[in-house]
Amino acid sequence: MLITYPKLSGILVFTVYLLSSFSCASPDQIDTESDVTNPDLLNVVTTVSPITSIVENIGGTYINLVGIVPEGVNSHTYEPPPSVAKIISNANLIILNGLFLEEPFLIMAEENAKPTTKIIQLGNETISSEEWVFDFSFPESDGHPNPHLWTDPILALKYADIVRKELVKLDPENAEYFNSNFSIFQQRIEDLDYRISNSISTIPPKNRKLLTYHDSFPFFASRYGMQIIGAVQPSNFSEPSAREVARLIDQVIETGVPAIFGSEVFPSPVMKQIAKESNVEFIDQLRDDDLPGSSGDPQHSYLGLMESNITIIVPALGGRIDSMVGFDTSLVFEGKSRTKYPE
Repeated sequence: MLITYPKLSGILVFTVYLLSSFSCASPDQIDTESDVTNPDLLNVVTTVSPITSIVENIGGTYINLVGIVPEGVNSHTYEPPPSVAKIISNANLIILNGLFLEEPFLIMAEENAKPTTKIIQLGNETISSEEWVFDFSFPESDGHPNPHLWTDPILALKYADIVRKELVKLDPENAEYFNSNFSIFQQRIEDLDYRISNSISTIPPKNRKLLTYHDSFPFFASRYGMQIIGAVQPSNFSEPSAREVARLIDQVIETGVPAIFGSEVFPSPVMKQIAKESNVEFIDQLRDDDLPGSSGDPQHSYLGLMESNITIIVPALGGRIDSMVGFDTSLVFEGKSRTKYPE
C-alpha cells in the first residue's frame, strides 16, 4: 500500500548459559555479575524496546531477556558494538522486528549465530508483502516498507502470539505459564484498543490528522481512522528541503490541524519552524520505539508507550482522554523481571 500525502506525492532463548549480558547503562558494558540473569532459564535477545517489552510480558520470570538497541537512538541506523556478537553466538532464538528495521543487527546475527539458531522477524510474519506500507520516510523506490507495525496494538498482539508459540516450542514444560501471560496480555491489549478508539472518537473529525517528525504511525492511523498528512524526516534521515518545508507549511494551514508532533529523541528545528509559520502548537514528546520512564517503572512498557502517545495526541487535537484513566500499563506477570534494557 502506498500512502501519498496531498501536495507531497514526490516526497533475540537459548538453552546454554548466557556468558554475558548487558547492563542498563550501555550495550558496550558487560554485566557478568548480574542478579537478574539465571543460568537455569531460557535466554532471549531482542532489539528495539517495544519488542523487548512484548517479549518480557510473555516470557515473564521464566526467561532471561536482553535488549540490544538502546533507547534514544535511531533504530534504523544503529550499528551494534562488537560485544553484541558474543551474546549472539550463544543464542538459539533471536527476535527482531524485521521489515528492514534492524539491518546491521540482522547481518551481525546471521554472521555470528549458531547453525541451530532461529532468527524471527516479527513484522515479516505478521503482514504479507501485499500489505506493506510505503510513504515519505519509506518510499517504494527504496523497497523498504514502513516497519512500525507495533503502533497498531492489534498487530502488536500478533507479535506477542508469535513470541508465545516460539517460547512454548523451546520450553514446553512451561507452556501453561507462557500461555497464561499471553492471555492476560491479550485482555490488556483489547482493553487498550477499546480505550484508544473511544479517545480518538472525541477528536473533532476535521482534526483527526497527524503530521509527525517521522513516518511511524501509518498503522496506528489506519486502525483508528486518522489521516497522516505528512512527515518531516525523509528516508535518508536528513532534514527536508526548503521546498518540502514550504509544502508542509501549506499543508498544515490548509488542513487546519491544531498541532503537529515531534520527538525529544529526534529534535527538529524544522518542525518548530513549520509550527510557528503555520500558527499551530508543536509538541515534541511523541515516541515510537523508546519507552516512557526508566526500566522498572510501570509505564516503561509497550502498553505505557501507547498510553503516553494517546494522552499527548488526543488533547492536542481537541479530544478528551477520560477513557484512558485507570489503564494498567504494568507487566502482566508477578515476580522480578529478568529483563535488561540498554539505555
